[in-house]
Amino acid sequence: MARAPDPPGPPGHWLLGNLREFRHDMLAFYERMSRDYGDVVAYRLGPRKSVLLTHPDLIEQVLVTENRNFIKHYALRLLRPTLGDGLLLSEGEFWLRQRRLIQPVFNRQRVDSFAAIIVDHTRTMLDSWRPREARDLHAEMMKLALGIVTKALLDVDSGDNSDEVSRAADVILADFNSRFKSAFPPPFWLPHPRNWRLKRQVRRLDALLQRLITQRRSESEDRGDLLSLLMRARDESDNSGMTDRHLRDEIMTVYLAGHETTAHAMAWTWYLLATHPHVEARLLAEIESVVSDRLPTAADVPRLVYAEQVVLESLRLYPPAFVIGREPLHDCTIGGYHVAAGTSILMPQWVVHRDPRFFDRPGQFDPDRWNDGLMKRLPKYAYFPFGGGPRLCIGNSFAMLEAILVLATVLPRFRFELSADVPVVPWPTVTLRPRNGIHAVVHTRSSRVTADNTAQQTA
Repeated sequence: MARAPDPPGPPGHWLLGNLREFRHDMLAFYERMSRDYGDVVAYRLGPRKSVLLTHPDLIEQVLVTENRNFIKHYALRLLRPTLGDGLLLSEGEFWLRQRRLIQPVFNRQRVDSFAAIIVDHTRTMLDSWRPREARDLHAEMMKLALGIVTKALLDVDSGDNSDEVSRAADVILADFNSRFKSAFPPPFWLPHPRNWRLKRQVRRLDALLQRLITQRRSESEDRGDLLSLLMRARDESDNSGMTDRHLRDEIMTVYLAGHETTAHAMAWTWYLLATHPHVEARLLAEIESVVSDRLPTAADVPRLVYAEQVVLESLRLYPPAFVIGREPLHDCTIGGYHVAAGTSILMPQWVVHRDPRFFDRPGQFDPDRWNDGLMKRLPKYAYFPFGGGPRLCIGNSFAMLEAILVLATVLPRFRFELSADVPVVPWPTVTLRPRNGIHAVVHTRSSRVTADNTAQQTA
């Protein structure tokens, strides 16, 4: 039987392939490849062969129906010195064991129990804001999300450690970005200034987490935080728990990946609301109708229907995880084309979420599109901000709860006027960040939810 043909794709430099174009504008490169060559496109980044998939059926084949033939993409493995064998990077039976241990930690009842932490940290942030003050909303959301995940995960306040964690995250991000866009990145074992910088930051985070793990091992108290739950989790098959190293890897993964993606999602949502005042007005009306003059709770979330639609639409246009990568263990056929084992397969939410085949007016911010059961009518993987299949993001319900509660806490007290001097530009790195931040002047609004009654509610 004849082998399937290779996918079509653009010509490239004899040595670098399509690396220059990819480096110049990754998102535009993905869009152009899909537009010019179709749903299966072959290209090359230096010596590495890659295939871009942009049809939901093909994405489902990789993530679901044939998922056992695919492992995580090589780019994610660039994070291994930082994340170790946490859920994001582990594979096979070890991943399955860890997933079984961790899954109960993210059940609905447990996730809802963290609502008060989300709202309290958001209120504290707002109490520090002053009218007509200039703020970088992205930086604010990063600090907020870090504080929330630190309290929920470790039952400690981020406090003085927040700057240390932020600096370490920036170094890790810059290292990943540099390696991902390099044809020949230096191996981690090589004595090299880049490797030394990375390892120094990872050691600092390791020391911080190990202190907490050691302290918690010596206590009998169950604090109700994620660390306590993970320490008490037991495998049903042999009653074994996690070692300190396993705990470290899972905590590091949730700590860094969890706060980073949620912060970006919230920052992009504020940007979209600031540029679409009619959506903001309607959202505010819903919040004031449901929440009235008190603080929001987890019980309010099911009734904040439009708030959920706003978040869904923000995740469609600016998905923090803007591309998912896999590699086949064995040669396979995708979309009628031959894909060799070890090929990098990229599935970009950035492109699929904006495809006019699946979304009317795809470039328009329109939360109403999610009315009338759009999610059920769409091909399953036309919208996948949290990934899919067995590797679906384990924290997706926490992220949605956090986003909706932050909206419901902030919007009645403040509105944002974007700065015309600092352009908002998507920056694809590990996640989709705003390159220059999102700078705005904050304005208090006249609302039934005021700083005074907010303070009274939490007294």
